[in-house]
Amino acid sequence: MATFMDVHHGMTGITADQLAAAHQADLDIEASENVQFKQAWADPASGTVYCLSEAPSADAIQRVHERAGHKADEIHPVPLSV
Repeated sequence: MATFMDVHHGMTGITADQLAAAHQADLDIEASENVQFKQAWADPASGTVYCLSEAPSADAIQRVHERAGHKADEIHPVPLSV
């Protein structure tokens, strides 16, 4: 499994409850694509949301996000971490 960071734009004003609900929507269906979402962060002022996950591919992540109702604008592999 590879690690990925995906980015969502246009979520200006997102609240902690909305972020938690969006993250839970991903968690509810992640197993169908063998994805494991680790954490999500948001900047309500800029409307940017970041999600860290482990998955077999970026396409698998996008399929989960699309089904959960919030398609990612960017998905980046994270080949190195400490």
